[in-house]
Amino acid sequence: MAGLIKREDIDEVRQRTDIKEVVDGYVTLKGAGLGSYKGLCPFHDERSPSFTVRPQVGRYHCFGCGEDGDVISFVQKLDHTSFQEAVEKLAARIGFELRYEDGGSGPNREDVGRRQRLLDAHKVADEFFRAQLLTTGATEGRNFLHGRGFDRAAAELFGVGYAPQGWDSLLKHLRGRGYTDPELKLTGLFSEGGRGIYDRFRGRLIWPIRDIAGDTIGFGARKLYEDDQGPKYLNTPETALYKKSQVLYGIDLAKRNIAKDRQIVVVEGYTDVMACHLAGITTAVATCGTAFGTEHIKIARRLLSDDGSGGEVIFTFDGDAAGQKAALRAFEEDQRFVAQTYVAVEPGGADPCELRQTKGDAAVRDLIGTRRPLFEFAIRASLKRHNLDTVEGRIAALRESAPVVAQIRDAGIRPAYARELSGWLGMPVEEVSRAVLAAAKRSAQPPSGGGHYQGQSRGQGQGPSPVAGGRSAPGVAPVPAAAGLPAFNRPDPRDPVAAMERQALEVALQQSAMLEGETWLRFSEARFSTPAYLAIHEAIRATGLAFAGDPARWVEQLLQEVPEPLRPLVSELAVVPLPASTSDGVLRYCRDILARLFELQITRVKAEKMGQLQRLDASADPEDFQRLNRELMELEMQRRSLRSEA
Repeated sequence: MAGLIKREDIDEVRQRTDIKEVVDGYVTLKGAGLGSYKGLCPFHDERSPSFTVRPQVGRYHCFGCGEDGDVISFVQKLDHTSFQEAVEKLAARIGFELRYEDGGSGPNREDVGRRQRLLDAHKVADEFFRAQLLTTGATEGRNFLHGRGFDRAAAELFGVGYAPQGWDSLLKHLRGRGYTDPELKLTGLFSEGGRGIYDRFRGRLIWPIRDIAGDTIGFGARKLYEDDQGPKYLNTPETALYKKSQVLYGIDLAKRNIAKDRQIVVVEGYTDVMACHLAGITTAVATCGTAFGTEHIKIARRLLSDDGSGGEVIFTFDGDAAGQKAALRAFEEDQRFVAQTYVAVEPGGADPCELRQTKGDAAVRDLIGTRRPLFEFAIRASLKRHNLDTVEGRIAALRESAPVVAQIRDAGIRPAYARELSGWLGMPVEEVSRAVLAAAKRSAQPPSGGGHYQGQSRGQGQGPSPVAGGRSAPGVAPVPAAAGLPAFNRPDPRDPVAAMERQALEVALQQSAMLEGETWLRFSEARFSTPAYLAIHEAIRATGLAFAGDPARWVEQLLQEVPEPLRPLVSELAVVPLPASTSDGVLRYCRDILARLFELQITRVKAEKMGQLQRLDASADPEDFQRLNRELMELEMQRRSLRSEA
């Protein structure tokens, strides 16, 4: 159990730690009189050194910006750690064993020793890989870097190295430095086969992945040779040091500028980080083989001092479909920041590395300079999914985008975006403003009930009710949803369309075996308009029918697929009783609900085609006029067939 460090031990660590030695790891200090040292301040830009350290009193002070403190606060600010983490780090540095209040404990001494041993092994491996990049065997690696516009100085700045093609080059090197095989297995640097362990990275370009303090904790490796059967990029697996959900590549180089400039730029790959830094965007970082998530946000917020006094988070993504999807995933996390969030997407689809190669450093800076608010990107993305030529399409688009506008934190620009939205939709400003205001009121309503998305069970033998329960949804907080959707508030129980969509999802989750053949095609092509239900429907489509015959696995897969705020709702839909008391009754009910859903889709399509027909000149476009009439007749026949089946 963790506890508070005893006060006397904190004092002992402070007294026994040489502040000059610690500061020397970050700032070049020169003598400035008896017992004093000066250097350039790490907390602000300056040309003349005004940062002064006095080891005898254990303090530092900058006469330029006013920053001051002791060795503990220095480590806190420079490494962006908590007070306790800073004390523990300094205690480990001097080999002092801390004691904790109330029987609590800190890091186990044995664990600390093991961790340091792992860090040392990574440091040795880092030096080995960098040295290998200069050998004749690394020609392909150097060619790769040159082809991406990176010279030797760039490779040295980022510590890029090369893993030889042999099976045990690094293994022999580390064994020669006194590391045992049991220790090496814990590093993640080796794989294991029938004959023992062997190098995990072979014939690859290597990037060291460092934590915020600058310690190497893992590696990323890029394939260079055609006969390499592994993935394009191969990272260190999860280890005691390396947790990919908590790691940002480049954070060791970017942390000071992120804190100083109150900006963090999130790119997609190692070479993109390199390109950004070399182009002057020194706040760039990247995730390591995973999406930008909650733990990354914690790091970013701590660096940004994300307290409402400014700051910006800029996501850059490729312009292709995958990049667009990644940008919209980032929108899910927007509300976790106080800082403003933006997205920068190069129109031609180039990433920062490609942009720097083809157009130079200025183009990379321009890409970041032309960033757009993430909510604007999300609004426009949501509009693209609707046919704005139809009344139904415009109404659905308004339902989806109004809550996004309502979530804009700056109340001063919210009305302006309501006006912009009215122009994009071709709808009156007053109507859009009312929708935004209503969405804002809904999201402001305090949740009731427990900690789950709650609903009432329907009685046995009754007809379908509009929506199970009408209470607000603690389990579906007003957090942006997947695929650019607005806040997932509890759907309005009085909305008949929302009720229809909910009932259809209940059937899909509980009676997934019914979604076969033509039924699956119709269901997957159905257009849901309620944001929360639309997200679940998209998750069902993404999951497919692989687990439809196994309801438990089916729901489990969906829970992994939907945005986190919607998981309680999925659970509810999967267990709420269907209004039937016999197996035949359930079957009839499910068929009826699906038929009604499909009929609703047909009605929507008919309305769109009727609109197209009304806009046509029959004499000018006789073929289109006849085609639309035939399609309308076919749709009406389908609708009647569904009615008879139900």
